[in-house]
Amino acid sequence: MSARVPVEFRGQPEPFFALLGFDIDEVQPDFCRMRLPFRPALRTGGEMVHGGAIASLIDSAGVVAVWSNVPPEITRGATASMTVHYLAAAEGVDLVAEARIVRRGRSVVFVDVTVSSPDGEPVAKGTLVYKLSGGSSRQG
Repeated sequence: MSARVPVEFRGQPEPFFALLGFDIDEVQPDFCRMRLPFRPALRTGGEMVHGGAIASLIDSAGVVAVWSNVPPEITRGATASMTVHYLAAAEGVDLVAEARIVRRGRSVVFVDVTVSSPDGEPVAKGTLVYKLSGGSSRQG
């Protein structure tokens, strides 16, 4: 990992990240590259990666991109909405998500996420709207 990684993502990964096997490859301000290594538990029929695993990768990479560049008084947040477009089947391959902040307002952040196969073929495209707020604990 490079650049500043929010404290929420240092050391032990979030339990959900660990459950699905996400690896954070790179974090820069307003950017995250996250990998989902293929394993049989993530497949549907045949060797196809389940769409829910791909949607979770989109959400998780987007959330890390959001938290890569927030002021210290922001302590909570949650995904307000997410749209996923599946472009191609991912058959028995690792997937890479690249999340980029499109616009960052005072409390709402818009994120574009592209998921690709190892050969660079686009597998899915997602957009996230994330709501930030102050408070005592981070959610989302």
